[in-house]
Amino acid sequence: MSAAAPASTLIPTGTWSLDPAHSEVGFAVKHMGIATVRGRFTEVAGTLVSDESGAAIEGTIRAASIETGAEDRDAHLRSDDFLRAECHPEIAYRATSLRPTGDDEFEAVGELTMAGITRIVPLTGEVLGQETDPYGNARVGLELRGSLSRRDFGMTFNQMLGGGNALVGDKVKIVIDASLINKA
Repeated sequence: MSAAAPASTLIPTGTWSLDPAHSEVGFAVKHMGIATVRGRFTEVAGTLVSDESGAAIEGTIRAASIETGAEDRDAHLRSDDFLRAECHPEIAYRATSLRPTGDDEFEAVGELTMAGITRIVPLTGEVLGQETDPYGNARVGLELRGSLSRRDFGMTFNQMLGGGNALVGDKVKIVIDASLINKA
């Protein structure tokens, strides 16, 4: 398959719904410049629609469902210093541009709305394969990766440490492992 092929040759035609039990939306950010804190969101939903004209991805995350393994840190991340989860309970991504970049790879460009702010965020994707589950459901697996500046979303909380490092890094890496079920 050439890089100029339409997205529908990468992603099987149909309407696909995210299976949250077999998917994960995760992130990673530097802590004190010396370690990486990883986390995930436990309440996610998404849809992928693919046809001969192209493909579109939409996903939502409940901001308060953030988990990093530290209850106090999770509460701080839900606060007005970061996600503003009480005022902005949903994080949303909407990609209408999917462009093949290799045999099983693509780039998605879309709008990410988080903490009440919307920015364009590109993601690189890979189609991991297709399979029929034991219940007869057609499934497709995708992995999406990207990064963003938390400052672009109004998250400026920080503290400089004695060694010159920031308490919280600005760059947030995103990793989405998605198992989707065909709802045709």
